[in-house]
Amino acid sequence: MKPEKSNLFTPLKIGNLEIKNRIVMPPMCMYSAEDGFVNDWHIQHYTTRAIGGVGLIIVEATGVLPYVSSITDNDLAIWDDKYIDGLSKLVQAVHNCEAKIGIQINHAGRKCESVKIDKIYAPSPIAFNDKYRTPVEMTKEDIKETVDAFADAFKRAVKVGFDLIEIHAAHGYLISEFLSPLSNKRTDEYGKNRVKILEEVLRKGREAVGKDFPIQIRISSYDWREGGNTVKDFAEMLKPLENEKLFDSINVSTGAVTADGKIIPYEGYQIPFARELKQYMNVPCIGGGLLSDSKMANMIVRNGAADAVYIGRELLRNPYWALQSARTLGIDIPFPKQYEQAKR
Repeated sequence: MKPEKSNLFTPLKIGNLEIKNRIVMPPMCMYSAEDGFVNDWHIQHYTTRAIGGVGLIIVEATGVLPYVSSITDNDLAIWDDKYIDGLSKLVQAVHNCEAKIGIQINHAGRKCESVKIDKIYAPSPIAFNDKYRTPVEMTKEDIKETVDAFADAFKRAVKVGFDLIEIHAAHGYLISEFLSPLSNKRTDEYGKNRVKILEEVLRKGREAVGKDFPIQIRISSYDWREGGNTVKDFAEMLKPLENEKLFDSINVSTGAVTADGKIIPYEGYQIPFARELKQYMNVPCIGGGLLSDSKMANMIVRNGAADAVYIGRELLRNPYWALQSARTLGIDIPFPKQYEQAKR
C-alpha cells in the first residue's frame, strides 16, 4: 500500500520538533517594541494566529547586539537577559493556544536604520542605496563579537522556551550580505569563503543548544540580479553544513540583497526556488511568496514542491486562515473548543 500523501494539515517534523500542520507564519517586523521589549501588542498579535490554527509561528527579526543589529529602533531584542521575561510570557501565551513558536535572530548589517548609533557595519563598505548610511567594513574582531552575540542569543532563546531558532541569513541583512558576491567584496577568508560567518554562527549555536534543538536558516536563495547567488550556489554552500547536522530546515525566500534586484512577484513565486533547493537538500524546505489560496497551498505540499508553506501577509489580513482553509479543503481538524460551533 502506498503511503498517503501529505496535505496542509499533516504533521511535520523539523529535527525533533513536531508541528501539527504545514502552515508557518514567517517573521514579519511589527515595529512596535520600545527599547526591544515585548509588549501587549506582540502577545495579542501572535496568540491570535495561534488560536487561528497556525502550526509554527516565528517571531519577527530580533536583534543580537545593542542597536547596531536592529533593523529599526522599534524591533524586538535579545541581546540582554533583561528581555527574557517578556519573551517568556509571549512563548507561554502561544503554547497555551497549542501552537509551536520559534524566534528569528538577526543582525541588520548595512540595512540598520537605528538612530541610536553613529556607525553601521557590513562585510564591505558599500551602502544598500543612497537612502542608507555607508557601513564600516567589519574587522575580524567585529566578526568574532557578532558570532559570539548570536551564540548568546541562542542560549537566551532556549532559556525563554522557544521551540525553534531561525538564523536570519536572508533579505540583505548582515549574514545575507556576507553570503552574496554582490555585497561581499572582501579578499580575506570571509570573502573567499562567503559562507564562513554562517558556518561559525551555526557551530557556536549548535554548541550552545545541543545536537537535538531545532535550528532553521532563512536564506535569499536567488539574488534576482546578474552576478548574484543562485539556488545551486546555495546548495554548494549549505550541503556540507547540512551533512554535519548544523541546521534542521531551510526557510526559502529570495531577493532584497540589493536595491535594484528585478523581482517578479506572483502568488507562490518563491515556491520554484524551494522546489529546486529540495533536490539538493535532505532537510525540510519551507516556501511561499504572497500565498493566500488554500487549495494552492495544499497542492504545493501534496506535490512535494515544499515541505511546508509560509503564509505572511494573508495572515495579517486573516488570522484564522488556517481554520478556514481546513473547512475549504474538507479536512477535519480540531478547532479551539471555544470556536467549535464554527466548524458546522
